[in-house]
Amino acid sequence: MQPRSATIRFRVDPRDVPAEKAARRLHLTPGEFSAKLPELRARGFPAPDPTTGMFDLDAIDQWMTARHRQTASALTGGPMLGNAREVYGERRTRLVGQG
Repeated sequence: MQPRSATIRFRVDPRDVPAEKAARRLHLTPGEFSAKLPELRARGFPAPDPTTGMFDLDAIDQWMTARHRQTASALTGGPMLGNAREVYGERRTRLVGQG
């Protein structure tokens, strides 16, 4: 009987990654990431998992998106709307309120 193939049938992209890949997500070298991590953490950057020490790429992406939402909110004086339903609802409220 022949042994089963050792090839992977389905690709699994990891969500939790080591610090080196978290650094790459921010376009930093591992050394730059380590040096900047305390400041990033102070700004709400997601902590690594306490058991594995891995960083969650989705949490990193959400953190990066939130940075821009905060900036947009500061510039416009209101929240950044995420989709057409939010835009329409906000506009409808303004129009109805003026009537």
